[in-house]
This record gives sequence, C-alpha cells and structure tokens, in this order.
Amino acid sequence: MAATNVPRVKLGSQGLEVSKQGLGCMGMSALYGPPKPEPDMIELIHHAVHSGVTFLDTSDVYGPHTNELLIGKALKEGIREKVQIATKFGITTKDGKMDIRGDPSYVRAACEASLKRLDVDCIDLYYAHRIDTRVPIEVTMGELKKLVEEGKIKYVGLSEASASTIRRAHAVHPLTAVQNEWSLWSRDLEQEIVPTCR
Repeated sequence: MAATNVPRVKLGSQGLEVSKQGLGCMGMSALYGPPKPEPDMIELIHHAVHSGVTFLDTSDVYGPHTNELLIGKALKEGIREKVQIATKFGITTKDGKMDIRGDPSYVRAACEASLKRLDVDCIDLYYAHRIDTRVPIEVTMGELKKLVEEGKIKYVGLSEASASTIRRAHAVHPLTAVQNEWSLWSRDLEQEIVPTCR
C-alpha cells in the first residue's frame, strides 16, 4: 500500500514536518484498560506507518516506560526512517504521589533513558509533559537547548503550558509544538494559547 493518502503538515517554523493525522500510542500500554498484546500493537503501528500516519506520540510516563519500549520494538527493520517520534518527560511518581520535574539534571537523565528505551539516536520532538513551577522555564529550556545542540533531540515542545510560559520558553529556544486538549468540550485555549502560538 502506498503511503500517500495522509496529508503532511509543518509544525512550528523550524522544519518539522509530520503526517496531519498522528497516532497517540498511550492506550496501547496504559490507562485505557489493560495493556494490549505487544505483537498486535506492533502490527497496528506498522499498519499506520504504511498507511501514511508517520507521527507517533508517546511519553516516558505511559506504562510507565512500557510504551516507549513498545515503540522501540516497532521501529525495527527500516521503520525508524519513516516516522517522527514525539515523547515527553516531566511527570514522575514519588512515594505513590505524582511529581513534576523540569530541573536540568532530570531533563537530561529522562532524555537519555527515553533514547535507550526507544532505541534511537535522536528524538524528533521532545516535550515537557507538564511545567515544573519550582524551576524557571528558562532553566528547563536551557537544558533542552543543549540537548538539541548535542543532536539528542531535534525539536522542543511544551504540554499544558500557559501563554506567558510559552513566550518565555520560546525566547530561550524556538518551540515547535504546544500540546493541549482542544475538543468540542475543551475550548478555553482559544482565548490566549492559540493566539500566542500563532
């Protein structure tokens, strides 16, 4: 099957191009019921890629870790060259409680761990999954900028960030994507977030 039936779109202004339809992989490993059989999920990812859906979205917290491992297995045999991988860092669990981290040492350690689990040399789009309010966004972005310069990640994104945080982050290093829920029942980002991104 020719992979031409899904249009492409540019994200941001730094050059990332992805399929207009992405594949959110979270539910394959976590949260929406029990984890699905791995061979079936690998087959699903391959079907999506061969159909032209090349933008795969995951996070280190999905599983935790098992979704990145699944995608790493699915990317073998020439699939890696056909896809753009987005993954995220920042949501951790400490003593059974959720914690948000954006300190430089954690950002770097999380990136290295995701690279290993995904079994890739570089992450296409790396998001801060949530914003650590104890660390200035400029500090988190400074480390992400270093990771870009080192070739470990190509592009940077933020998830669930305010308009002012987006502006401050973008001043340190260009943002390629902002991820928020935007649906029929969740429209509040249209007031500030969408205009800021534009």
